[in-house]
Amino acid sequence: MLLQLNNIFKWVNSGGRRTFLLKDINLTVEEGEFISIMGPSGSGKTTLLNVVGMLDGFNEGEYNFMDESVHQLKEKHRANLYKEYIGFVFQAYHLIDELTVYENIETPLLYKKMKSSERKALVADMLDRFNIVGKKDLFPEQLSGGQQQLVGIARALISKPKLILADEPTGNLNSKQGEEIMDLFKQLNEEGVTIIQVTHSEKNAAYGSRIIELLDGREIK
Repeated sequence: MLLQLNNIFKWVNSGGRRTFLLKDINLTVEEGEFISIMGPSGSGKTTLLNVVGMLDGFNEGEYNFMDESVHQLKEKHRANLYKEYIGFVFQAYHLIDELTVYENIETPLLYKKMKSSERKALVADMLDRFNIVGKKDLFPEQLSGGQQQLVGIARALISKPKLILADEPTGNLNSKQGEEIMDLFKQLNEEGVTIIQVTHSEKNAAYGSRIIELLDGREIK
């Protein structure tokens, strides 16, 4: 088992009332699964992804990731766990504007004790895999949305994560690019990487081996 969420609740207090973002979520993910999370806007999909990705905390419940009790870990330890094992593909890219494509892709490797020659080889490999060698010295603003998304995905994959979390990974791509990205995810999954994606697209969801539907922060059974 890779991770397990038990009875997760997350809420915000507004005007003396609790607004629930997640209600009693239970989720077990085995290594090598490909899971699609679906549901209307505001149903808690991204919040759930952020909780799994340790970017967001929660108010009640337990979260175990690779036999570590995430809810009991100190912030620094949690951040290390996340950097070591999780790759995140955001809908809004989250590239660093001041860094070139090359530097953006290299960023996750800077946390690892790795020789610069090793880093160079890995970045070269990613630039090649995504056909963006010619773009390596450009800055994010000089790229199209589709190219920025490719850079974001390359950055997520470079540290060979165990788990990839993707929030609407094809949201800003044309249908051909979108299909290429989904095929890539499928290939990665076949290589043993666990993937959890949030998607509105039935077609993309079908790439997964399991679909979880949310409504108002609850899972619909």
